Amino acid sequence: MEALFAVTLGILTASGVYLLLRARTFPVVMGLTLISYAVNLFLFAMGRLQTGAASVIGRSDVYGDPLPQALVLTAIVIGFAMTAFLVVLALRSVGETQTDHVDGRESA
Repeated sequence: MEALFAVTLGILTASGVYLLLRARTFPVVMGLTLISYAVNLFLFAMGRLQTGAASVIGRSDVYGDPLPQALVLTAIVIGFAMTAFLVVLALRSVGETQTDHVDGRESA
């Protein structure tokens, strides 16, 4: 299971970095979103993956760690707000510069 998580994290991070290096605004926003998904998955995996573990302490000997779950939930909310802000910022940039290149100039 850890190998699957490692491969998934690697693919998400590599795809996000590739999209961040593109010269258009939409791939940059998608790249940031993929990297945030990779970070969320990494934080969630730090809570040690367990099946059949109780979520409440005292119900069994083995329980799931609630801290990574709370961190991921908070990161999802913050990531959604930042993605919405980036989309609005990108739309404003397209309206002002009439191009969707991140530097505002068409490349030759």
